[in-house]
Amino acid sequence: MTESIKKSIQESALSCINIEAQVIAQLHTSVNDAFIQAIYSIYQSPGRLVITGIGKSAIIGQKIVATLNSTGTPALFMHAADAIHGDLGMVQSNDIVLCISKSGETPEIKLLVPLVKGRGSLLIGICAQAHSFLALQSDYLIYTPVSQEAEPNNLAPTSSTTAQLVIGDAIAVALISLRGFTQMDFAHYHPGGSLGKKLHLKVDDLYRLNDKPKVALKSTFHDTLIEISSKRLGATVVMDELEQIAGMVTDGDIRRAFEKYSDVSKLTAETIMNKNPKMISAEAMAADALQVMQDNKISQLVVLENDKYVGIIHLHDILREGII
Repeated sequence: MTESIKKSIQESALSCINIEAQVIAQLHTSVNDAFIQAIYSIYQSPGRLVITGIGKSAIIGQKIVATLNSTGTPALFMHAADAIHGDLGMVQSNDIVLCISKSGETPEIKLLVPLVKGRGSLLIGICAQAHSFLALQSDYLIYTPVSQEAEPNNLAPTSSTTAQLVIGDAIAVALISLRGFTQMDFAHYHPGGSLGKKLHLKVDDLYRLNDKPKVALKSTFHDTLIEISSKRLGATVVMDELEQIAGMVTDGDIRRAFEKYSDVSKLTAETIMNKNPKMISAEAMAADALQVMQDNKISQLVVLENDKYVGIIHLHDILREGII
């Protein structure tokens, strides 16, 4: 590859980024009274938000629908071309229709808009042409001015679809704020995958898969080592005569004992244990357990239930579930 080709690639890419950044910066003017009224109408609506468009705008519409559905606003996508061939039946009278179009003049949109208004549905338009058919017919217009597309011919939707995408996110975020949408609400809509596990999975779900290592204060070094090795958690809890937690011995403590003492045969668990092990409730979130481990640079936590020792959770238990 020649230097001129490298330079051409870099300049083209940076030009695209700069042009689209400028378009995004101009969108501050789009968040006006019409935008606010449109958001509040969606928030108060007893129905769904039906998003429609054609071409690249339709693809952006599908993404916006996905974002809204996952953040508490019922939404569905209706392709403009399919709408005029029967799919318009999915729109109910109490639904709001959000139509996305750069020009606001495509034939399918011009045919669809009167049908939507004839059904009594509120119409919100996202459009780059303030005097277009869609803009003038919309109950609320979210104007997304685009001076030029990012590609050299000023033809392929680039800047315009970026503007639509950003406005779609702005709509979703504004509704999240209005609804007081929380992390737990988000977890309700995302039960699967690593994200769902991060928000749902508790320490209680993980520690039970492990054995429960424990030794007594006077347990020998050898017995302590065997307990750590056999339970395969890299640690064991040390219990006193009243079956209360006295401390914890990790494989690191074992290594340090070998380094410090020439004869370990006379050592006990009490001699080498950490008297203040980190603990966590079984009801705590697994993600919180991970944070404690990371903050303290450790791999195990003692798990408590009703202030009683019930087991150990290991870093590997959490990582195995994809929580990072």
